[in-house]
Amino acid sequence: MSNPRNGDTKPPCLPRNGLVKIPTQPNGLGSASITKGPPAVKNRLCQPSSVPAILSPALAHRSDLPIPSLASPLSLAALAGVSSPPGASLVGLNTSEGSEQPSPERLPGSPSERQLAVDEKILNRLFWYFSACEKCVLAQVCKAWRRVLYQPKFWVGLTPVLHTKELYNILPGGEKEFVSLQGFAVRGFDGFCLVGVSDLDICEFIDNYPLSKKGVKSMSLKRSTITDAGLEVMLEQMQGVVRLELSGCNDFTEAGLWSSLNARITALSVSDCINVADDAIAAISQLLPNLTELNLQAYHVTDTALAYFTAKQGYTTHTLRLNSCWEITNHGVVNMVHSLPNLSVLSLSGCSKVTDDGVELVAENLRKLRSLDLSWCPRITDMALEYIACDLHKLEELVLDRCVRITDTGLSYLSTMSSLRSLYLRWCCQVQDFGLKHLLSMGSLRLLSLAGCPLLTTTGLSGLVQLQELEELELTNCPGATPELFKYFSQHLPCCMVIE
Repeated sequence: MSNPRNGDTKPPCLPRNGLVKIPTQPNGLGSASITKGPPAVKNRLCQPSSVPAILSPALAHRSDLPIPSLASPLSLAALAGVSSPPGASLVGLNTSEGSEQPSPERLPGSPSERQLAVDEKILNRLFWYFSACEKCVLAQVCKAWRRVLYQPKFWVGLTPVLHTKELYNILPGGEKEFVSLQGFAVRGFDGFCLVGVSDLDICEFIDNYPLSKKGVKSMSLKRSTITDAGLEVMLEQMQGVVRLELSGCNDFTEAGLWSSLNARITALSVSDCINVADDAIAAISQLLPNLTELNLQAYHVTDTALAYFTAKQGYTTHTLRLNSCWEITNHGVVNMVHSLPNLSVLSLSGCSKVTDDGVELVAENLRKLRSLDLSWCPRITDMALEYIACDLHKLEELVLDRCVRITDTGLSYLSTMSSLRSLYLRWCCQVQDFGLKHLLSMGSLRLLSLAGCPLLTTTGLSGLVQLQELEELELTNCPGATPELFKYFSQHLPCCMVIE
């Protein structure tokens, strides 16, 4: 079971922990989507780019160049004298190594035009203005453009998303071959998200991605059938992984975490995995002494688990997100604040049993907090906001979505917080116009979300023009937000993005 490539013989993939590798052949094309940052950022990746009309002195003085517009990949292809290949996908990150692409000397036009179209200094500056999706298309125009675009600097921070069906090509005989991942390696991707994969798929990925052993720093597995054996193989073979995400993976167990987790992991995210409970937290606390970030969505984790963290983790862990941990109560909050006193980011979103007393414990003991998420905590009242305003003087972000017992009185407490930059009040159904008046003195506020607040009127919302430093205002599903109001905001808050 070996594959000849460039005259070399690739050693076979030996069975690992009972796993058998499927024979593969070189070649193959994969397509992928890309993710970067929060949804708002990812949406902007696919928006038309705003490329300046003049990008360099060379282009500025070339009025004879046939450049209809520099706002799209197709017009850039016109500059090079070729068109984008038929069927080029905005989400495809691979190009066929065997496909014939025009070389610079074969491009039509005068020699000076051809030289400008492939000038690497110009291209290196020009391509920064395009989104990742557009770069995928531009890389298919010609070899010169692909050579420039395949530099790792253009892909920093992007994560390819590969689904199971995209990992294999079906040969005429019905056999499967694993796709070539060489294009990803050239661009230096150090993080991947694999969706719907099995243990064998992960083995194939490790053997076919040249950077898998040391160069991959982040791995995300979603809706996958990975078992304890597959998880152990992946973390044993991929020695560079320091960030791990497991989402919707229901076939590994807590025993698998005990046998797989490695001390090099600094960030771990586990969500929607039905076999995760208190023993999983015990494994995390004992096996990951350098943990800086833990994101956990687990319905069966109890207060006991939050007492497992060690003194070492209390010093290093700065981010803890407990989302929809329904069994966590104020007793668990006591354990948490004493185990992890250096937290700067805390989310208790969906921890529906936490009350004002739990928030008081947080405010008194976690004075370094910069971000606090209490969304979907129906027992939180105005009293909790008083605790927050009194003690959390460094807080920059506060999320109170669906805290249905918050009233205008609570907002009066928050108005004293000079450091608060982002405030989310989505579907806080008791907030009224009078409460908004308290917020008008918060000069530090940059983002305000009032989506779904049913009692706010057009008159009350219009007063927000006093927040001249506001950069983003969300009024989705807000009855008081009328077309006339949005026009008013566009005139008086020209630098603020108002989300209708």
